[in-house]
Amino acid sequence: MTIDVPQSILDALTDVDMPKLANEPASSETISLGSIDLPVYRFGCVIVGSGAAGLRAAVELKRRGDNVAVVSQSAWGGTSACSGSDKQTLHTANTSDHGDDYRAMARAVRAGGAMDEDTAYVEAVGSARMMASLQFMGLPLPQDRLGGTLRYQTDHDEVGRATSCGPRTSRLMVKVLAEEAIRLAIPIYNQTTALKILTAGQGTGKSVVGILASRGADRSAANPLGLVIFRCNVLVLAAGGPGELYRDSVYPNGCFGSLGLALEAGIELVNLTESQFGISTRREAFPWNLSGTYVQSIPHIYSLDGEGREHHFLAQYYRTTQELASNLFRKGYQWPFHSTRMLEFGSSLVDLAIHRETAAGRRVFMDFNRNPLPVEGDQPFALDRLDDDVRRYLGHAGATQALPIDRLAHMNPLAIELYRRYKTDLATEPLEFAVNNQHMNGGVMVDVWGRSNLAGCYAVGEAAGTHGVTRPGGAALNAGQVFGTRAAEHIAASGHAKSAPLADPEGMARAEFEQLQSIVRAESPVTVASVKAAVQARMSDSAGIICDADGVRTALDDARSLNAQIRSQGISHGHAAEAVRAAQWHQMALASEAVLAALDYYIGTGGGSRGARAICDPMGEAAPAVRSGTLEAYRFRQEREEHKAEQIVLSFDGTRMQIGTRPNRTFNENEKSFFERDWPAWLTGRIYAH
Repeated sequence: MTIDVPQSILDALTDVDMPKLANEPASSETISLGSIDLPVYRFGCVIVGSGAAGLRAAVELKRRGDNVAVVSQSAWGGTSACSGSDKQTLHTANTSDHGDDYRAMARAVRAGGAMDEDTAYVEAVGSARMMASLQFMGLPLPQDRLGGTLRYQTDHDEVGRATSCGPRTSRLMVKVLAEEAIRLAIPIYNQTTALKILTAGQGTGKSVVGILASRGADRSAANPLGLVIFRCNVLVLAAGGPGELYRDSVYPNGCFGSLGLALEAGIELVNLTESQFGISTRREAFPWNLSGTYVQSIPHIYSLDGEGREHHFLAQYYRTTQELASNLFRKGYQWPFHSTRMLEFGSSLVDLAIHRETAAGRRVFMDFNRNPLPVEGDQPFALDRLDDDVRRYLGHAGATQALPIDRLAHMNPLAIELYRRYKTDLATEPLEFAVNNQHMNGGVMVDVWGRSNLAGCYAVGEAAGTHGVTRPGGAALNAGQVFGTRAAEHIAASGHAKSAPLADPEGMARAEFEQLQSIVRAESPVTVASVKAAVQARMSDSAGIICDADGVRTALDDARSLNAQIRSQGISHGHAAEAVRAAQWHQMALASEAVLAALDYYIGTGGGSRGARAICDPMGEAAPAVRSGTLEAYRFRQEREEHKAEQIVLSFDGTRMQIGTRPNRTFNENEKSFFERDWPAWLTGRIYAH
């Protein structure tokens, strides 16, 4: 190890202990539904999810004097607290030397298309404030001796706006925000799972009145599921993305997200066709993204067949050893799969090769104790035979050691320390990995304040569909902080969360309670295990990085049939915890149908390949080439320019998905503010009116 960093510092940035939660305030009242008396908890605003975005919203609301509580299925157990990469990225305006142009940053954030221009600007202009406030709360972002923030380049980022605390950046964000929430005495109800959004009114008059949830501490013989009602005027969905949607996933186990909750409540969703996939270790072991220095150290990649024979499979895809090694390096800042990078022997050809190996039943490994083996007939690997950009980067980093493990130890010793914590020593053994689903770029459709189409309901973080097709690495962490704050500002200005509601709508929660009982049944031929297996296999096999029109349509038909069966027969369970899982898998089955319906619509309207997937088509305009020729089986449609200017909007009417499109909201870059003219709108609160 050539960087002299004391072990105590490595430990502190790797083993991030979370604060202890305070005791939760108890309920003092109940409401009778059927034969069960359900405890009622009352708050002005309830936030579903205890990740970085939800905690930011909670802290900002409490600071403004609002009455707020957080409910969490598993505090410190979601993607913010448990996911990461080599040096997990926070993407913000570059303030390290020459400042930044917010409009330029906004253009970069929305460059992939299908993203609202005003949202991109909101994220850009809010980023400096978010970084500064996180630093104020104790987030240890690195600086140079003059106070500039250290930066680097990440995926979909040509400027270098990325910064990091190391592999546990988002966990450290959760830690400082959680400590602030506890200091502010914000109630955090742990082991509490939101099952239904409660509403009152009809049509445009429909609004949030609370949630029906399951709380472990409230289980009893009379109430075995621990059903409770959180009554509120405002609801913020911040429970992350649908991590359980795919079999091949890098999400932590048990991440169900908010999409199913939103669908059942009639909330409009957007951009469900857009996800991120990339190389990572599977969650069956230790789920972690293999971006950045893991691949920039240029390890040897190989596969093992069923008889234990080793295959240097990347040599079948690239023409020279230099080309192979240089594109493996580029996976560091071109980590997500993108169809266009399969062309011209680009970096996503690595993803395609790994996808094909695993589909053939082979296991793929990364070996940091060997340099890449040569392509047949070519010269062996050498650091002075790499593409210019790769050679320059390694030279600037001082990563000129003989072996990948030594280059990795020099550039990022934390990357090695992290896997050691999970019983994998990269210095002595290879690392098994695959191409996995990592992030949902779509979600609840929101405005520039985080508002959904359901009055009183906001969405922030990965629950909100604000990201478009592609985004710079780390932009999602910034977006969650920006919109957590924006939503809190808007809620506080409305006054709706200043105090808890006292009166209840007539028949509150009765319809949702009865629907829950119709789905969660003691006996049914449909089991949690069968739904999980069907949904995850269908999504990974038919809606991963490689898909086609017929496969998506067949998968959609199967998803519809499964949901019709669940509506008629429910899902069985054996005990209380499994009953909660049954409700969540019902939501996940709905989310699966929604994603497939949106994808089927997109393909049916001529949609081509872009960020998440290659849409294979024998009549497609492009096909990846490999060393031996063109892979015609993977010929794909290219993206149509007009699709970048619109978003696919989806809602659920109780039996079918309703789908359409809307144009991206625009932002006039030439419009300038003027202090004396615009100050009154701030003073009077008119800025919150639109």
